[in-house]
Amino acid sequence: MTDDAVPELRASDADRERVAEVLRDAVAEGRLDMEEFEERLEATYKARTYAELTPITRDLPAPGVTPPPVSMVKEPVESGSWAGRIVGGEGSSTAAVAIMSGFQRKGRWTVPKRFTAVAFWGGGEIDLREANFADREVEINCIAIMGGAQIIVPPGVEVVVRGIGIMGGFDHSQEGVPGDPGAPRVIITGFAFWGGVGVERKLPRAERQRLKEERRRQKLEGGSSTKELYGSHRDALSGLDDAHREAMEEHRDAMRRRHEERRERHEERRERHRERRERRHRDWD
Repeated sequence: MTDDAVPELRASDADRERVAEVLRDAVAEGRLDMEEFEERLEATYKARTYAELTPITRDLPAPGVTPPPVSMVKEPVESGSWAGRIVGGEGSSTAAVAIMSGFQRKGRWTVPKRFTAVAFWGGGEIDLREANFADREVEINCIAIMGGAQIIVPPGVEVVVRGIGIMGGFDHSQEGVPGDPGAPRVIITGFAFWGGVGVERKLPRAERQRLKEERRRQKLEGGSSTKELYGSHRDALSGLDDAHREAMEEHRDAMRRRHEERRERHEERRERHRERRERRHRDWD
């Protein structure tokens, strides 16, 4: 087989899945946005040959390696991946204020060693799922007065809550969950008066998209199995129907025979009765 013939070879499900994994890594690293990721993922699952798969990952280099025209091999994830997100420095944003308004910190940003959030008659969202961290331990100081703040952390991050609430409160539901080795530690402090600071743990968008695609693929694979099961079940029911019909026919035949036998016996009794009656009349005469 010549090299020119290789792109025309049919791609397998495993080939498509390896390309999909490369795309998921790329969106997690910020190389692709969600719209382009979804477009490329759809093209991946529609691809039938290597020639159709090649352009999808051509512009996505492997870390530290000069990429070939197309890589069908999923690079292993390095251990201690959290280390790459603890970047040092001062942080890209050190404070956020919402007075009768709102604020957001989300996406790719660097959390400083101490971040201060103030919400007065307003609210804010601090999303750490895709954030980098200036230090292994960071503090988020929240002041919520007749307002609130919501802090979203990814799985693996340790959370410690030390805030004080007066006619308000801090969410402690995520405390006590052990962190991953090397993961940052987030300490939440501050004061809430007639307000609240919530903490929730969510998967990053790229991971949720990966799980969604996994469920969709399993659903498609399960659909064919369900059809086969339904077909075999339908055949079994058809066989049971045939057997049931035959049994009913036999039952009806048996009932007809019994009815005929009973009718014949009844006719015989009537005939004997008639003969006895005629003999009595003859004897009287």
